Amino acid sequence: MIILPAIDIKGGVCVRLYKGDYQTAEKVAEDPVETAKAFEAAGAKWLHMVDLDGAKDAARVNREIFLQVAADTGLQVQVGGGIRSMEAVDDYLSNGINRVILGSAAVKDPAFVKEAVEKYGPRIVVGIDAKEEMVACEGWLDVGEVHYLTLAKEMEKIGVKTIVYTDISRDGTLSGPNLTQLCAINEAVSCDIIASGGIRELSDIKALREKGLYGAICGKSLYQGTLSLSEALAAAGEQQ
Repeated sequence: MIILPAIDIKGGVCVRLYKGDYQTAEKVAEDPVETAKAFEAAGAKWLHMVDLDGAKDAARVNREIFLQVAADTGLQVQVGGGIRSMEAVDDYLSNGINRVILGSAAVKDPAFVKEAVEKYGPRIVVGIDAKEEMVACEGWLDVGEVHYLTLAKEMEKIGVKTIVYTDISRDGTLSGPNLTQLCAINEAVSCDIIASGGIRELSDIKALREKGLYGAICGKSLYQGTLSLSEALAAAGEQQ
């Protein structure tokens, strides 16, 4: 299993949200590049970055930060937030970003997702974020009527290989991942599933690995010190 430390950017700084509420944004680090370098020094191979401003505004608001992190570290970087066009996909993937995450587009423009997958294959990741099992879009501000498993199966048919699944009610809470929903999506589709939301401690990493998840995104737990990145990497079975 791979561990992906998370850096969420709002207003140019690293923040964490509570249950996806922008009003709860709390600064957790000053410099995104230095934060990324610290994760790399601890042994991380991957980095998960989100443009929170971009997710709301449907634009690459914090683009330069992501490209700088990719250029200044040896980390493999996946970026999500506000990527709604092939131009945006091309821009990131041709400028040092390893994978891009398409979220709202999966619901609102599946033809775009299909086009991106046909061009870039496994470098396209779909983010499925749900409240009470129903998919939320537009920076989690819009909860629709699509069930998360229904969307996952549609994305699998399109050819998507990797899905990041977030239970919004767990995100930023340190209350543990939603193993029930994660196991359900892992069993429903052949895609690699990355768990996001609620991870607090080492036992959560071990549980996710035991359930056969492909990856786990760790954010607040690393910033608040309830989880050691080096220990998480070891428990996940990643090579140091």
